[in-house]
Amino acid sequence: MVLPLTVEEYQIAQLYMVAKKSKESTKGGEGIEIIKNEPFDNEKGKGQYTEKIIYLANSLPRFAAAILPSSALKIEEKAWNAYPYCKTEYSCPFFGEKLVLSIESMHLPGRGEVENALKCDAETLKLRHVDFIDIANDQPKEYIKEEDPRIFKSTKTDRGPLDDPKWRDKVEPVMTCYKLVHAEFKYWGFQTKVENVIQDTGVRDVLLKAHRALFCWIDEWFGLTIEDIRKIEEETKAELAKKLEENKAGNK
Repeated sequence: MVLPLTVEEYQIAQLYMVAKKSKESTKGGEGIEIIKNEPFDNEKGKGQYTEKIIYLANSLPRFAAAILPSSALKIEEKAWNAYPYCKTEYSCPFFGEKLVLSIESMHLPGRGEVENALKCDAETLKLRHVDFIDIANDQPKEYIKEEDPRIFKSTKTDRGPLDDPKWRDKVEPVMTCYKLVHAEFKYWGFQTKVENVIQDTGVRDVLLKAHRALFCWIDEWFGLTIEDIRKIEEETKAELAKKLEENKAGNK
């Protein structure tokens, strides 16, 4: 996924986007609860570790939410951000080890020229399907005019609109997000269909919508420091906890 940013800018942009999207999605009984947000230094590297619970009640058909146990209505997320490398793992208590989803990311300058940015082994490369996400020309399932890079122009950076079909070949500055997504659903008869839904709707469309917004919010995050971001994250954690408590109280 090519973006009209520097690698250094993206570090701030991505953290800002995650905080803002978390607040937008926390309402009506579902949303995100931040359990941990702390530095780490171990065999995975050195960076920031986050642990979250994502509540999905309103994202499922009503009949499904009514019959499924509470453990099936939440996703646990663990992320190790050792920028420019990041790894995120998702699990669902209801499915246990039968559902596996992990995303590894590497962020590098350039227009996607690196063939093996995540240093995959030979077996993984054989199985890998490469998908290029275009934040301007690919259309998300839910269109938001204010988050359309084809019509947005930044007042702070003078970047945009990305209305040239070949903008990825011309834009400066430029960087690429390389992502390796591993999805596995170990239920016979449902495996392939569920894995395809996870890759298409659960990952691709989410990444597309998030990064369209990330670029169109550039005037909000441009110039922020990592210290500013950590303050925003703490404020977001407190705000999300309050919203979830209010939602629980309202549902009693």
